[in-house]
Amino acid sequence: MKLSKTAAFGLFFSLALVVVGCGQTNSASEPDPSTASTPAATESKLNVQVSFYPMYEFTKNVAGDLADVHTLVPAGMEPHDWEPTPQDMASIEKADVLVYNGAGMESWIDQVKDSLSNDKLIQVEASKGINLLEGGEHDHTHGSEGTTEEHNHDHDHDHADEASTEEHDHDHDHANEGTTEEHDHNHDHSDTAATEEHDHDHGDEAATEEHAHSHSHDHGGLDPHVWLSPALAIQEVRNIEAGLTEAAPEHAEQFKQNADAYVAKLEALDTDFKAAVADSKRKDFITQHAAFGYLAQEYGLQQVPIAGLSPEQEPSAAQMASVIDFAKEHQVKTIFFETLVSSKVSETIANEVGAKTAVLNPIEGLTEDEIAAGMDYISVMRQNLEALKLALNE
Repeated sequence: MKLSKTAAFGLFFSLALVVVGCGQTNSASEPDPSTASTPAATESKLNVQVSFYPMYEFTKNVAGDLADVHTLVPAGMEPHDWEPTPQDMASIEKADVLVYNGAGMESWIDQVKDSLSNDKLIQVEASKGINLLEGGEHDHTHGSEGTTEEHNHDHDHDHADEASTEEHDHDHDHANEGTTEEHDHNHDHSDTAATEEHDHDHGDEAATEEHAHSHSHDHGGLDPHVWLSPALAIQEVRNIEAGLTEAAPEHAEQFKQNADAYVAKLEALDTDFKAAVADSKRKDFITQHAAFGYLAQEYGLQQVPIAGLSPEQEPSAAQMASVIDFAKEHQVKTIFFETLVSSKVSETIANEVGAKTAVLNPIEGLTEDEIAAGMDYISVMRQNLEALKLALNE
């Protein structure tokens, strides 16, 4: 008998709790390269579990040597459709702090939180307090230069944007019942992989209206890619600082110093982005999936995504035709693709319009080569900046 995904997911988490309850000693999987240099956990250090790479980078820079930070999604794996194993559940159960991006990025988070028995676990939703975009708000509509009716990301985990810990609500309400109107953030992601399989009617002429880029996929209709705006990354860092301070208030001053030092780097990156695009010849760019809406909004650019919020979404024939028409009309010379997923669609469009391809990295994870080269969020974002500078001045 074939179980539905919802039933199978529920059974999975029940089994995961059994593993935790049995006191499994091997609570962490083989460390991915991003955490390979992390020293073994000690009693004096916080045990921090983070969802995927940007959360690791931000958390590690705030925590410094005061915490052991471990990434749940392995290096080189696309995080959108990843789900935790029982071993991962055991690691989360034993952690002091869990850091995740939120905004629907981690489709598994609500069910994980509901399954935990560790009522002392500090849960940090890094995107807390950030005005989120709807999935279709920044998708290209020829002339909507990043029109955004912003929606306040008003979650109940009170990790404020400031470094202070005032009014940190330690009553972690896993039900998320206090979510903002019309944006019920108690996302039911149990049907993540089955989001109606994007029943694209390739013959539907109306699909080209608004370029049919309004897919919400598995993020509850919200764009989770806030970390790709350096200005918003600063807010995420401050939220993480506040959460770590709540977990270890005796180290508040050190967390603040570390956060301030890292924020200074992000501010410099933000300044360089502003300077680079201020006098560019063009303001639009074509990218593989709709990951760069916040970056585009921050710097007055227009993202033209081939597919929707998930990199594994397959664009319809109408979408492909629409992007090809846009590229020809606007004489686009570069079609961006990204690491961790196939570049075939971007290459197909580039060949059709006589353009070249280049990488614009959403930094959802580092490849083995990037890890070996000592790359990090800042250096990859600077590569993105250089790639955009070239594409916007062709």
